[in-house]
Order: sequence, then C-alpha cells, then structure tokens
Amino acid sequence: MRRFVRRSMKLASLAGVIGIALAACGGGGGGGSTVTSGSSSSSSSASSSSSSSSSSSSLADISVDTAGSGASIGADVIGTNMTIWYDFTTTGTTAAVKSLGAKLLRWPGGSDSDEYHWQTNTGCNGMYVAPNTSFDNFISTVVKPGGYDLAVTLNYGSNAACTGGGDPSEAAAWVAHAKTLGVTGLHWTVGNEVYGGWEYDLHAAKNDPTTYANAVAGANGYYALVKAQDPTAQVGVVVLGASTLDPSGTWDKTVLANANYDYVELHYYAQNPGNESDSFLLNQGVSNLTTLINSVKAELKAAGKPNTPIYLGEYNSVSSNPGKQSMSIVNGLYAGMAIGEVLNDGLPMSTWWQSIGAGCSTAYNNSSSLYGWQNFGSYGQLADTWPNPYGCAGIETIPLGTVMPSGQAMVLASQFAVAGNQMLPATVPASLPNVRAYAATQGSGYALMLFNLDQTKAVTVGVQMANAKATSFTATSLTYGKAQYDDSQSNVWTGPVTASLGTTTTTPTITLPPWSMVVVQLK
Repeated sequence: MRRFVRRSMKLASLAGVIGIALAACGGGGGGGSTVTSGSSSSSSSASSSSSSSSSSSSLADISVDTAGSGASIGADVIGTNMTIWYDFTTTGTTAAVKSLGAKLLRWPGGSDSDEYHWQTNTGCNGMYVAPNTSFDNFISTVVKPGGYDLAVTLNYGSNAACTGGGDPSEAAAWVAHAKTLGVTGLHWTVGNEVYGGWEYDLHAAKNDPTTYANAVAGANGYYALVKAQDPTAQVGVVVLGASTLDPSGTWDKTVLANANYDYVELHYYAQNPGNESDSFLLNQGVSNLTTLINSVKAELKAAGKPNTPIYLGEYNSVSSNPGKQSMSIVNGLYAGMAIGEVLNDGLPMSTWWQSIGAGCSTAYNNSSSLYGWQNFGSYGQLADTWPNPYGCAGIETIPLGTVMPSGQAMVLASQFAVAGNQMLPATVPASLPNVRAYAATQGSGYALMLFNLDQTKAVTVGVQMANAKATSFTATSLTYGKAQYDDSQSNVWTGPVTASLGTTTTTPTITLPPWSMVVVQLK
C-alpha cells in the first residue's frame, strides 16, 4: 500500500533507543489453559494443552498481594490507531475495530498528521487521503457509534498553503469545530515524530526543539489557542525518552522546560527491520519499554513536572517494513506483555500501531529464523481484505476483519484491564524463567494475565492470592497461543479459547500451554 511503504521509509530511522529499541471469542484450536483448585474441592478444568507438547513437572508459586497498591486502570489504556488513508466507511470496518476491545482511538495517522489539513481533508506533499475520511465522518461513523475516546494529532509540520510550518490557528479551528459536533475534552498532541528528519516539517528550522517549544508556548501558540476554544481539552507534546537518536537528550530537555503541556506522547518500536529476533522481542523488547518509560518519568521529574501523564501513542514490534514476525504468535505475546507493562507503569493511555488499513507486503523480513507460517507482514491488528491492489499479491485471501495475533492480544487484555480497578503486585519466582504475570482487581474479585514464553513446553504454576477478601471464586479463562495461531498454516485464523473453570480457592493451579497468553478471571 502506498502509505504503508512511504511511512515505513520515514520510520526507518526511528529504532535505536536502548540498544535497538525505538523511542519507537471463538473456539477451536485446542491448547486451552488448565486451572484446578488448591483444595480438595476442586472442580472442572478447561481443555488441556496440545498433546504434542510436554509439560514441565515442577510447580512454583506466583505470589499476588491483593492488599497491595498498584497503578489505577483507566479505560484509555486499551487503544489503537486509525488512519486517513483507509476508508473506514468500508462495510464491516467499524464492527471489526470494535471487536478488539479498544476504548481509545488515535487519528488521523502517524507521519501523515504533519501534512494533513482537516478543513479540506487533503494533505501536502502529494499525500493520499482516502474517500469518506473527513473528521466529521470519522466522528459520526466511528467515534460516536463506538463510544470511543479520541486522541488527535495536530499538524505541526505544514500550514494550509503548504508553504511553511504548522499554523496554531488551524489547530484551534479544529478544536472549535469538534465542539460543534458535540466532542470536547479530547487529547490533542502537537505533531507526530517531529524530532526526526523523516517527519514533514516546513519550519525554517526543521525538527528543532526550540522552534517546536516556541510554537506550542506563548499567547498565540498551540496550547493557548486550543485551550481558548475548549478549556477541557488536553494538549500534549512529543518526547523521545532515552534515545540514541538524541544521546544528549536535547529535544526532551528543551521541550519539557519551555513548552506548555498537559501530557507527553511517546512512541516505541522494539526492533529495526532486518534485525528481528523472536527471543529479543519476547524478552528485552518488553523490558526495554519499561526502561524507556522510566527515562521519561525521570525527565519529567527533572523538569519539575513529575506527575505529568505519559501517553504511549504508537508501539509495535518493528520500526518499519514489518515482515512475518508481525503476523506471528510472537508479536501477539509481545503485544500482550507490552500492555501489561503499560498498566504496571501507570500510563493512562496507549494506542497500538495500528488497527486496520495498515497495508500488507511480502517484500520484507521473512527469514526462516523467525517463527511463523506467513510470507508477509503488516502492522495491522485486522486484515482489510488481503491481498489487495496495494500489496501481498499471491497470498491466500484473508477476509476483512480477520483478527491477527496482535489483535487477539488486545482482545484478551481488554478482559483483564477493566477501567476503575487497579493493578496488583505479582511476583514470579526465578524457578519460572519463561513465565510473566500481571494481576489486577476486577470488581469484588481479581484477574490474572499470564504468559508462557516456552515455545514447546506447557508449564504448571501455582498462584498464591495473599490477603484475598474471599476464600473461593468462580473462575473463567481466555487463552490464545501457539496452538491457535498454528491453524493459520492452513489460513484458518482461530480465536481464543474460552473456558468456565468452576470454583477455585485462593491458591489455584494453572497450566499454561506453550507460547500462550492466558487471562483468568476470579469472581
């Protein structure tokens, strides 16, 4: 797809934060989790893991302190991106996006935001805008019917005549127009990745932190003019965190010290194209995200604004040119764990790059060293009918709305992270090196989000729910893993396995299938 390829070219410079990291329900499939009670009154269990896999024999306990105090869970932590180069009025699109469980949408779409002009629904630099994708249509077709919250990226790169830098008055007019549509209190970020030379910027000093900060600040800057139109609007600025793109940290220091802002927006892509590694993505790729977030927290503290919210506006596995890994269970597990890290780190908002219309290509990294059955890649959580005239010629047809592994991860995470609850401390012993665990309250009960990173073996774990307010719970599980993904070898995209697990105590035993994500609800 033209926009897919072009954006990939722009993002190629983004990877390189913290090593190679960027400042960038159905049935079938088998392989469900098994849960048994910790007492003699144990009841039913889910379907067992696939017969071809062996289970580890040792049993160790994950400790969850239900009296502990973790970060609050907001609705907007589960979110995704939509774009102006894909016609979201296409039949089936809105229902498909809704199926992901996202509450927050980001729009109008990455780097194109710095070329896009909302009043004419056109862009500079020959930018393609799909039919029917005006802001008014987006609100009436997608946002309001779906009950979504919305984060908008304002044009910093270009004015309406495409002769100079972005115009704050154009942004203010957009905010005023949103009010006439009954939409207020939105998050408005000034520019996309405007710290990078790949981003369209017609200011005299391009991609310059002082120019950017000055454009945001002042009586005629983005912040003041947006607030004048809607005092409830939240205005954000873009940051990199600890990035090899800016080793001295000049961008963040300058912007955080001189701009006005209500939040900061951060992007993260774990790898560079051509260097994808399944092991890296499942381990360092996840931990590096928290390291990056912590670096931004430190910068905000140094700037005297330690309580400023951090919005993870884009994240995915690779900074450009996604290959087969983007389609595999590996990216699904990464996506789920990334959401877990965002939740533990207390971020109120995050949006995966991207939901649908991301394009599809067979041209990038399809190395046999990467697990997977596809010879193509895409950033999309959902297929938008592949192949299509823009890419993936020759592959078997995948209908619009088919959920990819990264989308299935969001489906499961939305069942774990329920707004109004809070995260709980979960400790995994060293004897379970391939297990990751996240825990949260869920109404009067609890929820667990567990990952087995062993490709070939199931693992059985005990869970100690310390200080629980009840002694028994009704348990259900939702599992998505390698067993379900492997059906895609035959172009069958199997969804998660749901199981009712009966009654369990505060010490359940759970068997996690190989390479799986399991959400357990204890009510």
